[in-house]
Amino acid sequence: MSTLVDLSVPVFTGMPVYPGDPEVSMAPALRAADDGVNVLRLHLGSQSGTHVDAPYHVDDTWPTLEGLPLDLFTGPAVVADVRGLEPAAAITPDHLAAALPRLGPGVILVLCTGWAAHWETDRYAAHPWLTTEAAQAVVDTGTRTVAVDALSVDPSLEAGTALPAHRILCGAGAVIAENLTNLGPVAEADAAGVPVELSLFPLRLTASDGAPVRAVARLG
Repeated sequence: MSTLVDLSVPVFTGMPVYPGDPEVSMAPALRAADDGVNVLRLHLGSQSGTHVDAPYHVDDTWPTLEGLPLDLFTGPAVVADVRGLEPAAAITPDHLAAALPRLGPGVILVLCTGWAAHWETDRYAAHPWLTTEAAQAVVDTGTRTVAVDALSVDPSLEAGTALPAHRILCGAGAVIAENLTNLGPVAEADAAGVPVELSLFPLRLTASDGAPVRAVARLG
């Protein structure tokens, strides 16, 4: 038997967002008592909560979300368990040494940093991040989907426009899922040899840089 594990953060008014991104707000637009139905009015950015980045996120000439094949958003997962790193630590190819031989086309690399424990705190921005060498090592395996339980695969304490790991991954046609949570059971299953399959299907937004997802893992 398999088990489904929700890897998505809840979406709510005032939730944490990447510096400079639109704030999230939710309020009733219609009420059943007055209008016959309940409908929420939503204001959020494409990068709100658990989401996926399309290559267009970092370069106007790269593919937008709707131009990407669906198989980028689902597949078998391999976990790089890098929990225990110091705040704002670099994730190097050495940290990925056990995972890299298991990667390849169609496989999703899951970076388990443990930083979801700091969600809704100031420390959340001090997450570990991928070096350019580590990002290139992932791309060289043929893997085109990377997921992480942190705000970004690049440093967030130095938030800016460079985003070198994004540019290496997205430049190779990869997608990046960020702000995952509850990766502990996923890491434990992978370490025990239990098959793990991830689903990261985004909203079908037109000409978009990315979209929120309901990230789910199937264990077993």
